[in-house]
Amino acid sequence: MKRLILGLIFFYCLESSCQIHGIKREFRGVWIATVENIDWPGKGSRSSETQKAELLSIFDEHKKTGINAVMFQVRPTADALYKKSREPWSRYLSGKPGIAPDPEYDPLQFAIEKAHERGMELHAWFNPYRATNDMVAANVANDHISLQKPEWFFTYGSKKYFNPGLQEVRSYIVSVILDVVDGYDIDGVHFDDYFYPYPGKTPLPDSLTFLAHSRGISNIEDWRRDNVNLLIKEVRDSIKAHKKHVKFGISPFGIWRNKKEDVRGSETNGLSGYSALYADALHWLANDWIDYINPQVYFPFKYAPAAFEVLTDWWGLNSFGKHVYIGNAVYRASEKRFGWESFSQLPDQIRYLRNNEHIQGSVFFSSKSLTDNLAGFRDSLRHDFYKYPALVPTMPWIDNVAPKAPEKLTVKRKGKRLKLSWTAPEMITTGSDDVYGYVIYRVNKRAPLNTLDPGTIIHISFDNKTTYFLDDSSEKGSKYYYFVTVLDRMKNESATSNVVLKGGVGKRQ
Repeated sequence: MKRLILGLIFFYCLESSCQIHGIKREFRGVWIATVENIDWPGKGSRSSETQKAELLSIFDEHKKTGINAVMFQVRPTADALYKKSREPWSRYLSGKPGIAPDPEYDPLQFAIEKAHERGMELHAWFNPYRATNDMVAANVANDHISLQKPEWFFTYGSKKYFNPGLQEVRSYIVSVILDVVDGYDIDGVHFDDYFYPYPGKTPLPDSLTFLAHSRGISNIEDWRRDNVNLLIKEVRDSIKAHKKHVKFGISPFGIWRNKKEDVRGSETNGLSGYSALYADALHWLANDWIDYINPQVYFPFKYAPAAFEVLTDWWGLNSFGKHVYIGNAVYRASEKRFGWESFSQLPDQIRYLRNNEHIQGSVFFSSKSLTDNLAGFRDSLRHDFYKYPALVPTMPWIDNVAPKAPEKLTVKRKGKRLKLSWTAPEMITTGSDDVYGYVIYRVNKRAPLNTLDPGTIIHISFDNKTTYFLDDSSEKGSKYYYFVTVLDRMKNESATSNVVLKGGVGKRQ
């Protein structure tokens, strides 16, 4: 009987005109920038308790908006917003470099726990090559790597950078990243667009390194790209050797190459990541070195040098089977030129990318722009596009085996609430990856049973230890079908538990 009921859940909706409320799988990310205290912590927020409260408030706001992933900047300038680090504490926490939070806590561990409690992934965002954000000596700790190994760095403009041409540098950066991969339950490792520095008025000061470490490459620009490629491959191989489930994604500049420079490029006419930053994103995708690409398409529609629609389509067609999450520029939403003066610009971008079958979601820059509701865009997400929850897309090239379903679901009245309890399935393999969390569904008795409809999801949990849920948002007098599914670490979803019919209690929130 149970198998028959579960089969009918899908059969009914395939054979009828089931109404689907939104999208069941979509990446809905946001960057939380810590460099210069852009998003967190506030510049005057020096106490640990204040910082925690601020971050909880940010997470709660994003949860209300429907965000399901945060890109949390943990290493802005060869420093750390986490305790298990070989690099000094970031000055963006205490105001002084190398000084631990007071009282001491681990911001990354705290962020992971609180994000997961809210059903959001956390991707640790690293800046691999930027070592300082200015040349102020007081802003660098005495044990900063740039002082310990000055031969590893060059100065360009007003900042110091690791020299990517040195194998010692690449090995060091990989070790820093593995400290986090091994020490924390992160969902992904994330790089942004800062590889070689954005070009200024003077040449990069790495010609001597090129002469000494050319590896047989005759062109210095090809050598720089190869330096970055070597790092990306080594990071990818190291992550997967340590924890296969940790995703690796990069957010390059929006233009890979212009078509006038390369027939494979886009119909654009602007700075390219390939030439200016020596970041060959197409090469990384073609070689399966990354799990997702998150191009910063920070341009409006019909913008002559680089139109949003042109670049979105180009990245979708050049994903090599990996995920594409478009970087959307919420920070530009209040500008008064190039089409940004229209408050429909960003909503129209969401509509456009959703109509492209090769695009799996968005990441918004940055957190404060979203929580401040620039141009009303947060409201558009909260009350329209992201009104209903979504699971992140699965990555079958990492894992495509669904976990077993939960069992023995019961629903009992507990005061003014209903308590759902269930039994976790037996593990398919040793460890906890098979059961990483749960999805709770509630369907009005008069509506069709449909697991494809995110409007029926009332809770997403990344907690495999808690096998109950208290529902206090049902309508008094209504009757509902309840059922539960299991999520594994890669967010593959099981079949449903047994289905329970129960009357609602309390008031709808």
